[in-house]
Amino acid sequence: MRSSAPGPSAPGTALGRERKPGAEARGAASVRSRGVSSSSQAGMAELQEVQITEEKPLLPGQTPEAAKEAELAARILLDQGQTHSVETPYGSVTFTVYGTPKPKRPAILTYHDVGLNYKSCFQSLFQFGDMQEIIQNFVRVHVDAPGMEEGAPVFPLGYQYPSLDQLADMIPCILQYLNFSAIIGVGVGAGAYVLSRYALTHPDTVEGLVLINIDPNAKGWMDWAAHKLTGLTSSISEMILGHLFSQEELSGNSELIQKYRNIITHAPNLDNIELYWNSYNNRRDLNLERGGAVTLKCPVMLVVGDQAPHEDAVVECNSKLDPTQTSFLKMADSGGQPQLTQPGKLTEAFKYFLQGMGYMASSCMTRLSRSRTASLTSAASIDGNRSRSRTLSQSSESGTLPSGPPGHTMEVSC
Repeated sequence: MRSSAPGPSAPGTALGRERKPGAEARGAASVRSRGVSSSSQAGMAELQEVQITEEKPLLPGQTPEAAKEAELAARILLDQGQTHSVETPYGSVTFTVYGTPKPKRPAILTYHDVGLNYKSCFQSLFQFGDMQEIIQNFVRVHVDAPGMEEGAPVFPLGYQYPSLDQLADMIPCILQYLNFSAIIGVGVGAGAYVLSRYALTHPDTVEGLVLINIDPNAKGWMDWAAHKLTGLTSSISEMILGHLFSQEELSGNSELIQKYRNIITHAPNLDNIELYWNSYNNRRDLNLERGGAVTLKCPVMLVVGDQAPHEDAVVECNSKLDPTQTSFLKMADSGGQPQLTQPGKLTEAFKYFLQGMGYMASSCMTRLSRSRTASLTSAASIDGNRSRSRTLSQSSESGTLPSGPPGHTMEVSC
């Protein structure tokens, strides 16, 4: 029986074995192959040792030095974030992705407030040193509301900006584009409303929410009239600053206030910001109801600064949510934007929140565990007049947040 010798093949593969009788091994692996006699008469096949040297595959014409440079560039790109835009039924939306998806872990998806974009709203928080432990464990998606991204062109006159409900309906398009199935949402102000609306309509895709300065209510007639009167005497930028920061902060005119006043006042897309502002002021009521059909079904952490513009609204939102699923964080000395002024305390609270969801069980807590005071506010107090005299205070020196008894909402002041 005749057989032909195997043809040439790529080196370093099983098909590319070269017969070298008597040669010493050079490669990392050694296998045996059966030689075929060139004689027409069938005979015993000779076993010979063949050397295979494994090499890291390179692209055609690529040197090892170029491969290392490409790998480094890819890592830098992941650190800087990858920006994408996707078309939705309500227009294009831009978002930036940091990191790579982790198996069996949701993405952290952020949504910013009016007058800000994802960088000016969240950069101080996510670049904080202690936050690095979190971002190493989760992929992040930072969403910019339409027209709020850096370098965004101004919308033409008469452009119909999406409502907050429609902004929420854009999120499924983002997740479908990225092939993500679940998120932990982190939103501020208008962004907190957008993520709450999304969680109400897509509860199966939201594992948890961190809502800073959320106002779940539509503006009443009195609020609407006051807003119109304010608009007659104040510029758009001043009204937005009053939405973001407390009057004490604005009067103090700190370096932070000066920075954000300059950002908003001189924003090249200020007309776009005004459209987002108008959509926020025309929001619908979320109609949340404790124990009712309309409620957030995932774990929620509500955050507000002491004496912040939205303190009363967040307290009211707290009274409408399931107390066994909700933690309420009131942060002292943080003003209207705790993610900017107290990133350390907020980071540690976020770690506790993630631990409560079953993630980062080995994370070490250091900051709040030494300085935190926790108070368990009775459900009756919240549903009634929310009297502070009916609040039970407990100081905690342990490394974990105290667990509130059933029917109570945990309030943590730090």
